[in-house]
Amino acid sequence: MKKVIVIGSGFSSLSASCYLAKAGFEVELFEKNDTVGGRARQLVKDGFTFDIGPSWYWMPDIFDKFFADFNKETSDYYQLDKLNPAYKIFFEDDTITIGDCMEKICAEFERIESGSSKHLKQFIGEAQENYDIAINKVVLRPGLSPLELVTKETVLKVDQFFKTISQQVRKRFKNPKLISTLEFPVLFLGAKPSKTPSFYNFMNFADFGLGTWHPKGGMYEIIKAMKSLAEELGVTIHTNSPASHILVSDGDVLGIRSNGTNHLADYVVSGADYHHSETLLDKKYRQYSEEYWDRKTYAPSSLLFYIGFDKKLINIEHHNLFFDTDFEKHAQEIYDNPQWPSNPLFYANFPSVTDASMAPEGNETGFFLVPIAPGLEDTPQLRDQYFDIVMDRFEKLTHQSVKKSVIFKESFCVNDFVEQYNSYKGNAYGLANTLSQTAFLRPNLKSSKVKNLFFTGQLTVPGPGVPPSLISGKLVADLIIKEVNK
Repeated sequence: MKKVIVIGSGFSSLSASCYLAKAGFEVELFEKNDTVGGRARQLVKDGFTFDIGPSWYWMPDIFDKFFADFNKETSDYYQLDKLNPAYKIFFEDDTITIGDCMEKICAEFERIESGSSKHLKQFIGEAQENYDIAINKVVLRPGLSPLELVTKETVLKVDQFFKTISQQVRKRFKNPKLISTLEFPVLFLGAKPSKTPSFYNFMNFADFGLGTWHPKGGMYEIIKAMKSLAEELGVTIHTNSPASHILVSDGDVLGIRSNGTNHLADYVVSGADYHHSETLLDKKYRQYSEEYWDRKTYAPSSLLFYIGFDKKLINIEHHNLFFDTDFEKHAQEIYDNPQWPSNPLFYANFPSVTDASMAPEGNETGFFLVPIAPGLEDTPQLRDQYFDIVMDRFEKLTHQSVKKSVIFKESFCVNDFVEQYNSYKGNAYGLANTLSQTAFLRPNLKSSKVKNLFFTGQLTVPGPGVPPSLISGKLVADLIIKEVNK
C-alpha cells in the first residue's frame, strides 16, 4: 500500500485525503493548529458560535457531488437551509433585497430600473451556460496545459476570456446600484470586476440561479463532516503537528519533518499556503522565486470582527453588504494603490437571524468583514479605528444603536493570517482569478523539481473559494492515482 502525507487540513487537504484513502492509499494528515479546518475554523465563546473564515454556502451542487463520490449525501452530515432573502445590500439611500428565486430578484431589479429584468434574465441565462461549461468541463482539469481550456464549448466563448465582467454588466445595466449588485459575486474570485474575464459571470448564476444556503450550526459543520468521512475512510489526522521541512533525496520526496520527527511517505501533498510550502524545501527544489510570488495579484486580505451582541438586532438579514461608499475607490485601494481604505465597503453576517443555535436566546452573533489589501501594516490601533468606522456606519444605515450592546469582540487580520495559516502577505483568499492567473497559468498542482510532491488549495488550480478548494483536492488526488497506475 502506497503512503501519502497531506500537509494542512482545510477543504482542499481534507478533500484530497478522502479521495486518496478511497483509492486505497494509506493517508496521514498533519495540521499545525489544534483543530482541523484551515481557514474554515470555528470560534465558540460564551454561547456564541462564529465561523472564523468562509461564511457563504454557494454552489450546493459541488458539495453534493463531493459527498456522492463516497456514496453519501450532505444530509447524512448536516441540515441545509436555503436563505430567503439570500442577502441584503445597503446603499446610501436605498436597500436591495436579493430573494430566493429569479422571480423575486427580477421584481427587485424592475423596482430600481424599469426594463432591467429582461436584461437580467438574458444575462443569467448566459451565466448558466458558462456555469455548466466551467463546472463540468474547465475546472475539472488539472491546469497542466493550455489545451485544457480548448473545448468545443470554450472555443465558442473565447472572446469572453478577453472581455471583462465589468464591460458585460455595464453594457446592459445603467443603474449604479444594479451594477454593484451584479459585480459583487466576482469579489469571491479575488479580483476587480474590470480585471476579471467575463466568462466568470457564472458566479452570477451561482448567486441568483442556485441561491445562498446555510448549514445549520455554521460552515464548520462541513469541515466536521469531511473529517468524519476521512476518518471513516481510514485517514489518520494529527493536530498540533506543523510540517517544518519537506524531506527530499536526489529529487525524490521522502516525507516530512514534524515536531522533530521524520515521517516517511511515497507521496506528499501540501494544502498549506503554496509559498510557505515551498519554503519547507531546500532552495534548489523550489519552483518559484520570491520575485515570482511578489509580482502575482492576490485576492484581498480581511479585517474581521467577531462580536457577541446582548440583544436581537433589527433591519438586518443573515447576510448583509454595505455598499454605501465608492465601490471603485475601495477596489483601487486594495489592488492598484494598496493602503488602508479611506471609506471601506464591508460585509456583515448574522447567522443567528436564521439559526437559533448560533447565539444564546435573545442575543445576536455578528461577523463583520472589511476587505483590505494583503501585506498592510496591522496594529491594534488600526483595528480599533476601523471597528469604530464600521460600527458608526452600521448604526446609521440600520437605524439602531448597537455599540453599547457589545458583550465582547474578537478581531482577526493580516498578522493572524500569517501567524495561523502561514498565509503569503496575510492574504485571505489566495491568488486572484485574472486572465494571466487562470487555469494552467496558476502555480502547478505538481512540482516540476521534486518527484511525487504535489500542491492543492486556493493558490493553485482551480482558484479561490470553498467549492474550488473541494475540486482542487480531487484534482490532485486524481493526478497521484494516475501516477501509480502508469
